[in-house]
Amino acid sequence: MSDREDPLVAFKFGLEIEGKLSGYFTSVTGIGSQSQVVSHNITTETGVDLVQQIPGRLTWGEITLKRGVTSSLDIWNWRQLVTDGKVKEARTNCSIIAYDQESTEIARWNLENAWPSKVVGPAMDSSSTSYMMEDVNIVHEGVVRVS
Repeated sequence: MSDREDPLVAFKFGLEIEGKLSGYFTSVTGIGSQSQVVSHNITTETGVDLVQQIPGRLTWGEITLKRGVTSSLDIWNWRQLVTDGKVKEARTNCSIIAYDQESTEIARWNLENAWPSKVVGPAMDSSSTSYMMEDVNIVHEGVVRVS
């Protein structure tokens, strides 16, 4: 028997805010964290001078989700809290969920104290046959992959 595991293939992505599915998205980018790299000059016990790389401040990437425009105003209402200066109310824990073609959850990332930093409506062209798309950028204070 092989220990090989095939990569997961996601068909769609969901954004769950406070336990409620906010909608499905076709694209998600920016999930992750990064440590700044700090160079530290040291001298070893044998007298060799070298530069040691150590982790500095931890930052989390801004996450961008894209979806086709629907009648739902949930993302726009969430963003409105921020534009109204109610950032404390806008901050919430949420999850990004990857689903397969049978709509079975295959992976989940939990975000802490997330809020929408940007919402972009669709580029509109009456001669286009493409779906209208909207984007939301979410900032947060921590991400954990839980499944």
